Amino acid sequence: MATKSKTKASLREAAMRALDNAHAPYSNFRVGAALLTKDGRLITGCNVENSAYGLAICAETLAVASAVSQGLTEFDEIAIASDDSEPTPPCGACRQVLNEFAPNIRISSYTRDGKEASWTLAELLPHAFVLNQSRGRM
Repeated sequence: MATKSKTKASLREAAMRALDNAHAPYSNFRVGAALLTKDGRLITGCNVENSAYGLAICAETLAVASAVSQGLTEFDEIAIASDDSEPTPPCGACRQVLNEFAPNIRISSYTRDGKEASWTLAELLPHAFVLNQSRGRM
């Protein structure tokens, strides 16, 4: 049990450090994320906004993209940290990105003042889009 709580604390701390790197000059809604891979690695991401709003990337999606670019595609848990007053779940697009690789992932969200919440992806995205398997993937 101590290992599980240590991992949870490490995830939270990594997400908070990633939050410090967020680039959100337009929304001022800064987010950090730390993704735990099946083999125990922590991969982080932060939101990166752009003046061309459609080019912004969310922290969760950046963490997944970073992991995938390293050949890591199996994830157990993700921690999200924000400056918001309440724990923040991932946006709908990030939920779909997470579902691509980890439909059973556990999501924990933390605020700087110590509030936290936790969900399964299935609770947040009960009807995820999945390409008809009989048609194959593009």
